[in-house]
Amino acid sequence: MIGRWLETFCQGLRYLMGFLVGILAIPVGMQVIARYTGIIPVYLWTEELSTFIFVWVVMIGSMVAVWEGTHFDVRVIPDANQPFMIFLQKAVVLILIGVFAVLFAWYGIEYAKFGYLQNSVMMRANLAITFVSVPIAGAIWTAFTTYRLYEAFEQYRATNEVSQ
Repeated sequence: MIGRWLETFCQGLRYLMGFLVGILAIPVGMQVIARYTGIIPVYLWTEELSTFIFVWVVMIGSMVAVWEGTHFDVRVIPDANQPFMIFLQKAVVLILIGVFAVLFAWYGIEYAKFGYLQNSVMMRANLAITFVSVPIAGAIWTAFTTYRLYEAFEQYRATNEVSQ
């Protein structure tokens, strides 16, 4: 049940990321038209807006990648053949991701507070808009890796019960 809820949540993140990429095309397109054609004036706020959106696209993309198991996982040793070693390989990666996720969530709170004290130059928008993406991403990474670790353990337990 939790797995289905998390998958639905992740699907919502995918849609949000697609929406933001579509929105990102507007200020970037305005920048390109302004710089290379002169049809419209150069609006400096478009650069800030595209940066804000890009930060969120990257952080949401990392959340989706953690759920799908395609983000921080680099294979430096061959895949194991024994069920316990397979579990151990998965667990080590997930625990390391989880440690960094907790660090991002915990220290990201102070980072977001620091962003709250600042405003962007052109748009005068509060920088907490982008800075808060760090603790949010850390919290979601933590939830995703915790569930994936649970799944890996259940898979090992099921495999171990079948082999006995």
